[in-house]
Amino acid sequence: MATEPRILTDVPARLDRLPWSRFHRLVVIALGITWILDGLEVTLAGSVAAALQTSPRLQLTPEQVGLTGSAYLAGAVLGALFFGHLTDRLGRKKLFNITLGVYLVATAATAFSWDFYSFLLFRFLTGAGIGGEYSAINSAIQELIPARLRGRIDLAINGSFWVGAAGGAILSVWLLDPNVLGPELGWRLAFATGAVLGLVILYLRRFLPESPRWLMLHGQPGEASRVVDRIEAEIEASEGVTLTPVKANLVLGNTHRTTLVSVARTLLRDYPGRTAFGLILMAAQAFIYNAIFFTYALVLTRFYGVAADDVGWYILPFAAGNFLGPLLLGPLFDSIGRKTMIFGTYTLSGILLGITALLFDLGMLDATTQTVMWSIVFFFASAAASAAYLTVGESFPLEIRALTIALFYAFGTLLGGVGGPWLFGVLIASESPREIVLGYALGAVLMIVAGLTTRKLGISAERRPLEEVAPPLSAHRGGPSEA
Repeated sequence: MATEPRILTDVPARLDRLPWSRFHRLVVIALGITWILDGLEVTLAGSVAAALQTSPRLQLTPEQVGLTGSAYLAGAVLGALFFGHLTDRLGRKKLFNITLGVYLVATAATAFSWDFYSFLLFRFLTGAGIGGEYSAINSAIQELIPARLRGRIDLAINGSFWVGAAGGAILSVWLLDPNVLGPELGWRLAFATGAVLGLVILYLRRFLPESPRWLMLHGQPGEASRVVDRIEAEIEASEGVTLTPVKANLVLGNTHRTTLVSVARTLLRDYPGRTAFGLILMAAQAFIYNAIFFTYALVLTRFYGVAADDVGWYILPFAAGNFLGPLLLGPLFDSIGRKTMIFGTYTLSGILLGITALLFDLGMLDATTQTVMWSIVFFFASAAASAAYLTVGESFPLEIRALTIALFYAFGTLLGGVGGPWLFGVLIASESPREIVLGYALGAVLMIVAGLTTRKLGISAERRPLEEVAPPLSAHRGGPSEA
């Protein structure tokens, strides 16, 4: 009987002992831009809805505007699944360039849409590019960032969605001002903005290497080591440090061939607790985020009398709270720990959401105080949501990481993008504050339940190498553990 080859590698240990450097800053800028682009796209799409209905060329009906939003979400889901599978098979670098290219071309084409059907198609393709980015980028970032910093960096990058949202809000106020560009040119330039930003980032990504961890697990341990050699040489030169040698501590066997069967077996048989935990986290955060954010303008205009063209100004403090939460709380996920912080952020945001619902029901809020309360709630909820993406990324073996991220992302997007906004739209249409309160109460309960679940199913992944949290499927180690 032929013996299985055994390869001893030090690649993970070498990557995790690297000091923070210019290389890591390039990783954050060149890859983390994805969330900014998504925030920009989502906010602009909502802000230009009225302009699309009055556009001489498009003249979309409200139903058609809603369909284009659904097309974007459908594209994101299918793009995540399709490109996520390819990312695990073909590599991180190849796919994060392809997905950005798809986004760039599609959003540029959106600016030249000539009718409803062309607009619908281009929005679908834009969503596909963004969805593909989520799986390719999350994989690459987690595999390149040292273990001791993985939590704070991942949370900060996920929170940068709201930098894009704020930018979209400001751009919409200017671009849609009839005294500046006019509604027809304004909405077209709004979508072209993303393409210009994408071109800059596509250039920066040329300087990033393939993930050494992916190379290591796909029959190229020598190339993986050479890539790390180049990273180390660059860091020693730029940071003026001398890196100490590390001991190889991971033994690999034959390359694992990923199939849908092996993915299902890993998620449902090997890691059922982690799978359930990830689904609960993603479902809770997706529901309250999409439900409240996509109906934010409706609440302000219908219940507080805010003018439609002033809504963007109310989004800015909301976006600030959402960005500052992951940025400021992120370091605690590495120091205090994942379980404690996920429990705290989910539970606290649920309690605060319940208090906000009560104040809304009692008529004690106006547009300004409602915005302040939302900003406080989502300071914690944003960190919780970012932690959900961090958790599903680091909880499963590297060979299926991108596809796993895509599966959980698709689940969250389908639930939050369809169920949440639809339910809140129905509740708001009733024009009864009490009905809205019931929706908020449901969101609060979901967040609290997710927080409590952490006490039982949470994982202590802080400062631990990815290969220790979830051993590769090709590793010569003991069986997988839920711990």
